Amino acid sequence: MKRPTNLFFVLATAAVVSACAGEVELSQPSGGTEAVPPGPSDTVGDEDSTFDHDNSGVDPFDLLERIEVEGPPIYAARMHGCSKVRYRTLGNMLASLGASLEAIDPVSAGSLYRTGFNALGGPNYPARVRENVAVTTSAASRAFDIFAAAAPEIIANISAQPRCQIDGVGPEIFDESGACTEAGVTCLLGVPATAQHLEICDLTVNRATSAEVGRELAVATLLAAAHTCE
Repeated sequence: MKRPTNLFFVLATAAVVSACAGEVELSQPSGGTEAVPPGPSDTVGDEDSTFDHDNSGVDPFDLLERIEVEGPPIYAARMHGCSKVRYRTLGNMLASLGASLEAIDPVSAGSLYRTGFNALGGPNYPARVRENVAVTTSAASRAFDIFAAAAPEIIANISAQPRCQIDGVGPEIFDESGACTEAGVTCLLGVPATAQHLEICDLTVNRATSAEVGRELAVATLLAAAHTCE
């Protein structure tokens, strides 16, 4: 009978202590004041206790202004991701269109091409310098000069070039009325000509000081646009 009595005493004591502890936790602070709930700043950390979030994002108004100036991202990515035509490729293209690379006239397309090796970013393999593939100002300027100088030769000789001949007959860029032909512009660009290509070509011809100058400007403009990511 002594062991059950002791066990009962221990259980009763534990219950009393537990009840007292609960009363202490729920009792009001001394002095009669009510407990103050924690404020917002009590649970907010500082730079030493929180993760450093990057708040240096682009201002939306700055982004809008940049898009208005530079164009949409898809256009900017295309322009900045485009490389220039390689030096040897440019020469092969000019020759295939009817321009002579051996011409000795200083302002001919062939002469401008040969003397423009450095301006066009040609490679210097003995010095272990690769070709510059970026569209630099000097490369673009020299390429435009070459296209303008090559235009008369291309207009006169393109139909005799095998690159666009069918059964031995090649297309002319302009018809008898002076209008741009779809087959001729397709041969010139190397891709199917669109209505916009023909419209630009005709507008250039019609707005020039003379029909001859207009045809040369149209050919040079289309070549320049086709080989500068336009």
